[in-house]
Amino acid sequence: MAAPSNKPPGKKAYALRLDPAVHAAVERLAGAELRSANAQIEMLLREALEARGIKVEKTKTPRRGRPPKS
Repeated sequence: MAAPSNKPPGKKAYALRLDPAVHAAVERLAGAELRSANAQIEMLLREALEARGIKVEKTKTPRRGRPPKS
């Protein structure tokens, strides 16, 4: 039986090797914008894709919590 995962459903895990200076810059920017380094990298990738004319729709995440009462 597989161990439960803590990652959000639908997120793709990807090992990324970065130059330490690039990683430090991303962490500084993420801290200044109150994001995690992972969220900052995703945002930067989306901005870079959009700058090249590639629009990436944001995947809908499932709603959390109890379903509304009918």
